[in-house]
Amino acid sequence: MTRDPLAPAPAPAAPDLSAPPAPTFWQALWYWLKLGCISFGGPAGQIALMHEELVERRRWISEKRFLHALNYCMVLPGPEAQQLATYLGWLLHKRWGGLVAGGLFVLPSLILLIGLSWLCMRYGHLPLVSGLLYGLKPAVIAIVLAAAWRLGHRTLRNRWLQGLALLAFVAIFGLQLPFPWIVLGAAALGWLGGRWVPAAFSVGAGGHGAAAGASPRPALIDDDSPTPAHARFSAPGLLRVLGVGLALWGAAIGGLALWLGWQATLTQMAWFFTKAAWLTFGGAYAVLPYVFQGAVTDYQWLSAAQMMDGLALGESTPGPLIMVVSYVGFVGAWNQALYGPEALLLAGVAGALVVTFFTFLPSFILIFLGGPFIESTHGKLGFTAPLTGISAAVVGVILNLALFFAWHGLWPQGWAGPFEWPAALIAALALLALVRYKASVLAVIAGAAVAGLAVWLPR
Repeated sequence: MTRDPLAPAPAPAAPDLSAPPAPTFWQALWYWLKLGCISFGGPAGQIALMHEELVERRRWISEKRFLHALNYCMVLPGPEAQQLATYLGWLLHKRWGGLVAGGLFVLPSLILLIGLSWLCMRYGHLPLVSGLLYGLKPAVIAIVLAAAWRLGHRTLRNRWLQGLALLAFVAIFGLQLPFPWIVLGAAALGWLGGRWVPAAFSVGAGGHGAAAGASPRPALIDDDSPTPAHARFSAPGLLRVLGVGLALWGAAIGGLALWLGWQATLTQMAWFFTKAAWLTFGGAYAVLPYVFQGAVTDYQWLSAAQMMDGLALGESTPGPLIMVVSYVGFVGAWNQALYGPEALLLAGVAGALVVTFFTFLPSFILIFLGGPFIESTHGKLGFTAPLTGISAAVVGVILNLALFFAWHGLWPQGWAGPFEWPAALIAALALLALVRYKASVLAVIAGAAVAGLAVWLPR
């Protein structure tokens, strides 16, 4: 039946102004598992995925509440995307929700990295695997350089911050100062800068790809929704979380020390990666130099070439990039043959699990510890001057990391050895794709792996 052209057009449907129903625990669990399996693209991509799904489509949380939680996660050491998932899961379904959300964010990556680490150690000599790694290593150089470029473009907006980045580069590249001292020095200079030149050090770290406009439809946890009872701040609750967190850490590392001894490899890994977990300001790229210093130079758990392989695998799997530490634990324990030459896989799995536990435990503690206070400060939390100083210094640290990778990837036999011009070409093309054409990291990795096979197999 045709409509009369002179009849008035039907009124548009009224927008849905009702809040969505609260998800059950199991509905949320399946979402967090899905996120853990598809969270490629680094923290910016992972945060954008959560924003699109949780703010725009499912409307579990409003734009302002989402960004408020993100701001808190940004000032913490640790992987901000994983911490944001933990925070949102906790807000929705209490501490069990936070444990599930944060745990499933890394579990698929952990399983995948254990499998890839075993493949690398068991069959790394095969031409197919060697060819793939030959292409992935220069891609890593490009990815790290692109990360330095993006962070520098977003962070170094004045001469003070540019000078601080240069100072950090000189400190780690020229003076070889330990990374923790650089972080502390940058925070101190940021604090002083905030007092002397506050306009220069009030610069934030920039956006993370969330949409600029909020959805007009109400969210389950909306801008004006009261804080859930379990998320309200109380001093006894804070002390309880702190006590449980310290008890878990103490029982785990104390158990390893009593069972194996303090100097045992797994115990030393637990202690080293506990320290590393508290230094990941600015993301994984910032703490990787510290991991290199410890795992490769000080403890000699693995070689520089193996570390390069690990970062290549970490870039090609979902989850936070800091998951590369699971590879370090696997390969380090494998190389040490903790349980004898007949049980290398068992040793590797033990190393990966120990390192992953001690790396991510602080993230859960910090979210459960500070979340209730943050929920009482909507719209008041911003980037501090010390954080701005650390963000600037991180650019210099990442640039040093890129040079380190370039040296080991393009001169694998040292300065006296041949220059790997095919690897340099792959790195240049990968960098062009990332910076100029905004290609995804996954696409660049896939292209570099194919190029590596094309170069390596004829050899």
